[in-house]
Amino acid sequence: MKYSKYSTVIIGSGIAGLYAALKIEQQVKLPDGILLITKSRLGESNSRYAQGGMVAVMKDNKSDSVASHISDTIKAGAGLSEFNTIKFISENSDAVVKDLLKFGVEFDRDENGSLCYTREAAHSVRRILHSGGDATGKKIEQALCRKVSENENIEIYEQTDAVELLVSSGECKGVIVFNNETGDYETVYSSAIILATGGIGQLYKYTTNPVGATGDGIALAYNAGAVMQDMEFVQFHPTALAIDGDENRFLISEAVRGEGAKLCDADGVEFMSKYDERKELAPRDIVTRANFNEMQENNTDCVYLNAACIESKKLAKRFPTISKKCLEHGIDISKDYIPVAPASHYFMGGVRTNLKGETSVNGLYAIGEAASTGLHGGNRLASNSLLECVVCAYSAAEYLKSIELKTPKQIDEEIKSIIDKYSNEDIVMDELDVQSLKSKLQNIMWDYVGILRDEKSLNEANELIYRLKADFPREAKCLNREEYEFRNMLTVSQLITQCALNRKESRGAHFRTDYPNTNEQSIHSFIVKEEMELVK
Repeated sequence: MKYSKYSTVIIGSGIAGLYAALKIEQQVKLPDGILLITKSRLGESNSRYAQGGMVAVMKDNKSDSVASHISDTIKAGAGLSEFNTIKFISENSDAVVKDLLKFGVEFDRDENGSLCYTREAAHSVRRILHSGGDATGKKIEQALCRKVSENENIEIYEQTDAVELLVSSGECKGVIVFNNETGDYETVYSSAIILATGGIGQLYKYTTNPVGATGDGIALAYNAGAVMQDMEFVQFHPTALAIDGDENRFLISEAVRGEGAKLCDADGVEFMSKYDERKELAPRDIVTRANFNEMQENNTDCVYLNAACIESKKLAKRFPTISKKCLEHGIDISKDYIPVAPASHYFMGGVRTNLKGETSVNGLYAIGEAASTGLHGGNRLASNSLLECVVCAYSAAEYLKSIELKTPKQIDEEIKSIIDKYSNEDIVMDELDVQSLKSKLQNIMWDYVGILRDEKSLNEANELIYRLKADFPREAKCLNREEYEFRNMLTVSQLITQCALNRKESRGAHFRTDYPNTNEQSIHSFIVKEEMELVK
């Protein structure tokens, strides 16, 4: 096995990971350099699929304010959003956006050269920046990828999976990585490991997330003893294109509704007024359950989004990606209804961190969707996610300036025993039908731990996941990436299910039909490996 050392290791190449790498390289003394690990090719991530935009409370946007953004986020977060977290992220948005511009990120501007803002559900004003019309995540990621690729101090491992963290006495000292193309393992020592691995969408049958969103960083941190927070809160987006064929469902951005599109049935009858006075601009959990209820009541596979009420030239300019994708399926969004249905989209839970990215394990950090900072609470406000990615990446880089990033010198027996598991070349493993196991798990999560939940469904999910684990005889070392991903998916699925069972109320994206009311007291949930139960 190969051994190496780096001052900082970043796992994940979405916007959070890329921006963290650039800021750390810019600000921190790095005697051993930076390693950026991605299990795909550089630039393939959840961030790439973020269409609508990025929240930014800019000083030149006179209609907006930090106080307004805090208020909107708290209202959407169903009582679980942390005031100081929102305030910090909101106050730093102007500076971070201006810093992104220096790295070549471009946001859409009007004919006067001023930044364009749009509005999405549950926002009181227009404060959302966008790029390429409806390709914001892709455009930001492309710009940051170029800068990372050009930087000689950042080494990049592609097609490489982080399979286990090296933790001893509560301190993270490195990571075991696996190259999926060569089958080789490597031990990487570092005093700062940053998880920027994204979300968990692929745990569900229907998702807007790419195939790599399998909860890897969350499973790594949980197995390393880190505290997990609010694992029951999975956000389902109300409007994914209800056409199958790919490994995920194409997102129809909330910004389409922000510009005036209406939800309706096949006959064009609008229905959102039955569910909320804010109609299409109600928080995502409300719109999702409304769509889901309409589908159940009418025994249909979808509802429809009518964007024809938006002026056709504006529609084409503002949503070129969506227009193109729909045309591939014979849908002209300027005159045809768009078939849409809910799909798993974003994870509010994750590794519990502070605003520096610190977890409960020394030397281990988490940023982006893999982390749970308390910003999103029980229901993420639209387009807050990209802002959290960049502000927390910036903050983590600032914090690491105060730390001497020396590679750990003492590798004890606990660390050695972890390495030995992956050094053994004599283990013979039969191939497993991972795709079949994965499909079973996705169906379980969608059917029993989905948009609507109750004690019976959650207990059944626990039992079915337990049986799936029995069909997956891998204790540590796996044969390939697909097996490592499935191992992580099993772990995170159990955590979500257990936390959903423990929260006996309905709050935000977590809706229990047997506990439909919201408790007066707002309490975060925490779970750790030692007990697999709530902790304080």
